[in-house]
Amino acid sequence: MKGVRIHKHGELDKLIYDDLAEPFIEPDKIKIQIKAASINHLDIWVRIGLPRLPVPLPIILGSDGAGTIIEIGSEIDEYNVGDDVLVQPGIFCRECQYCKDGKENYCLEYGILGETENGTQAEYVVLDPANVHLKPDHLTYEEAASMPLVFMTAYQMLIKRAQLQPSDTVLIYGGSSGVGSAAIQICRELGAKVIATAGNDEKCGYSEKMGAHHSLNHNQDKWLDEVKNITNQRGVNVVFEHIGSATWNQSQKILAKGGRIVTCGATTGAEVNINLAHLFMKQHSILGSTMSDIQSFNEVMNKISEQKYTPIIDKIFPMGDIRLAHKYIEERHQMGKVIIVP
Repeated sequence: MKGVRIHKHGELDKLIYDDLAEPFIEPDKIKIQIKAASINHLDIWVRIGLPRLPVPLPIILGSDGAGTIIEIGSEIDEYNVGDDVLVQPGIFCRECQYCKDGKENYCLEYGILGETENGTQAEYVVLDPANVHLKPDHLTYEEAASMPLVFMTAYQMLIKRAQLQPSDTVLIYGGSSGVGSAAIQICRELGAKVIATAGNDEKCGYSEKMGAHHSLNHNQDKWLDEVKNITNQRGVNVVFEHIGSATWNQSQKILAKGGRIVTCGATTGAEVNINLAHLFMKQHSILGSTMSDIQSFNEVMNKISEQKYTPIIDKIFPMGDIRLAHKYIEERHQMGKVIIVP
């Protein structure tokens, strides 16, 4: 079979559309023919390599995917050959206290497909049933592959960690990104007010199409003043952070008293400064969040099945053009999710 694999960390040339051995089924596993997979920023970091992100090489990339079950192990009874499914990307032990308490994303062995073990960007994958979910009938394979990781991440951040309320005003950085687009939809469905930022006018328009009440170009000098004007100088109740060092100081400044910063990433750098006096005087909360637990994933899938959250596809590439797809994302062209198909 063919698949996207890296043998070494580095630039685009390290992406290989490789000839791979087709995986064998095991009694407790499910074999899926992948019809579509999506690219997340995690794929970029895995390819480049980070000191604090040990990756077993070589590795097949990809956390999201959708396809059809073509074989089931002898111990599997909840799925059937021919079922159309999508992939739940989180990996956990199921034995530790965190897992038993339903906090799977706290598991000490927690990992993500395409980061800690082979992922979804191949013609066939063999997965644990915990990583398989029936595909909603109204979604295409491409649409289904675009949704799990970004929506489960944004939902956990906003609904579970930040305890978002309908009366809240939320600042969402990168409203045209995959996770930003998901966050906008989650806020709007709950009834919260959304202020989104983006890097140009076209992306601002996209953010409004996704449901943002206001969209601001964060490359303009006085966009923070606009946020203050929109909030009558109070600031926002929640900052949806996934940028890191480039936006951290702004995030603290624009947060209202009693506000919450919730973060899932640091694409511009992880080292930031915190003024403790500012933190306790304004009674701020800083919340970290990684992926989601299975209950949250299932809640997201219910919302998707009810068509309350919708797919956010920008562009579809053949899997063999994986280098072009990564280049497209790294040059910040995307508005929504980038999909690859075998």
